[in-house]
Amino acid sequence: MTRARMPRPHEVAAARRDPRLLRAVRERRHDDAWRTRGTCQSVDPETFFPAPNEPADAAVALCRSCDVQGSCLAWALEVGDCHGVWGATTPRERRAMLVAWRDEVEPDPDAIDEAGPPVRDRLLTLVPLS
Repeated sequence: MTRARMPRPHEVAAARRDPRLLRAVRERRHDDAWRTRGTCQSVDPETFFPAPNEPADAAVALCRSCDVQGSCLAWALEVGDCHGVWGATTPRERRAMLVAWRDEVEPDPDAIDEAGPPVRDRLLTLVPLS
């Protein structure tokens, strides 16, 4: 298994200009039902999660033709998902985009209040202390 590395400054600079990221910023919270209309609904989900040594070209090509590509990428960046293909981007591309995303998009305080504590913190409350 490979370890993800921090994106280099030139990768982040390129991500800031990437049209896919700009579209995701525009379409953030624009369409709550984007998942139901994605091209991926008619394809085997494993297509979007290739093994580390396999190319993601097929998944990226499918995503490029999808109408909800921006909302999909915005969701992946919002939650910090670094696995699989989302919004026609690979995990490596999204790591660089994530740095730019955090600079561009302010967190939504309402979303944080509704979500409550992170899942890890909620799970820890279920573990009995010995």
